[in-house]
Amino acid sequence: MMFVQVENLSKSYYKDGGFLKKEKTEILNGIQFFIKKGECLGLIGESGSGKSTLSRMILGLEKPTKGEVKIEGVSVSKWMKNNKGKMSVVFQDYTSSVNPHFTIRNIIAEPLAAWGDSKNLDERINVLLAKVGLPHAVIHKYPHELSGGQLQRVCIARAISTEPEFIVLDEAISSLDVSVQAQILELLRSLQNEMNMTYLFVAHDLQAVANLCDCILFLYRGKIVDRRETIDGYHVRSRSFIFS
Repeated sequence: MMFVQVENLSKSYYKDGGFLKKEKTEILNGIQFFIKKGECLGLIGESGSGKSTLSRMILGLEKPTKGEVKIEGVSVSKWMKNNKGKMSVVFQDYTSSVNPHFTIRNIIAEPLAAWGDSKNLDERINVLLAKVGLPHAVIHKYPHELSGGQLQRVCIARAISTEPEFIVLDEAISSLDVSVQAQILELLRSLQNEMNMTYLFVAHDLQAVANLCDCILFLYRGKIVDRRETIDGYHVRSRSFIFS
């Protein structure tokens, strides 16, 4: 069953080209794909290919110039309004995505507080810490007292606190050491299976994407140039020859 549908999505910006002249810069052109319910779809591309712009539009943070993003057949904005807390995101920079003055408890509780859902809060935070492999002892610590891997686990705990159906992982492991990346990938795989979530995994590391994702899209200069399925961490069944 199709869960997320991206339909003929394009995005362009006007930049100042001089006196009384504006030039249009095309970031994305005719992007079209779908994500099945419970699937992990990888989106890979070099810097400047449009990955971040595309993920922001899927999250409803930015509007396309043309086209539409739908979730379960309705616009992303309408779906989010009717499914509060059911879409979440984990960003690359775990240091800037948390409030440095918040304790770990308050960071994880933040989305729950935003939705007015504070019932049995401490108990639920302890369960979330256990899910992401962190001890209860970190609950009163501050971000600077944790390692990068630990802090990204906190961000993942925050992301799953509202029991989302769909998570966008925007370069979520690229700032971590290689050994820690493997641990986080295993955690993400385990959580997806346990909570039956749908993932969009945005990255530039092909091997990491292949290890986690069911399918991989290759974005190049604002266009999807290849789609591949994966089996046991290997990408197969290429639909183009641009990436080999």
